[in-house]
Amino acid sequence: MSREKRDLRSMADLLRSGATLTERACPACSSPLFRLRTGELWCAQCQKPVVVVREGAQPAEAAGPTLLSSLESTVLAKLQELDREIQAETSPQRLQTLSAVLSSLLESLERIRRLKGA
Repeated sequence: MSREKRDLRSMADLLRSGATLTERACPACSSPLFRLRTGELWCAQCQKPVVVVREGAQPAEAAGPTLLSSLESTVLAKLQELDREIQAETSPQRLQTLSAVLSSLLESLERIRRLKGA
């Protein structure tokens, strides 16, 4: 699959998962940015969160609380990838392995969300 098709599929997946398209563009690649349900800005092409720093603010001040949000976004992206793999898989052994990974990712997501709420 070409990079362009992969990027478009990633954008469509973000929209299906409840993300919204924003008017902002990624400073690294100029791709449109999406706002995830967590409120975080995400670049579908770079597959990274984007932090907007207000003029005069130090990047470290803005980046401090975003580590958990970044981890949450990464886990959500991996869950989307895993969902596609599970849908296409027919081998019972491979499905068992994928199910174990799914369980682990869901546990990680739950821990991250608990930490964010604390």
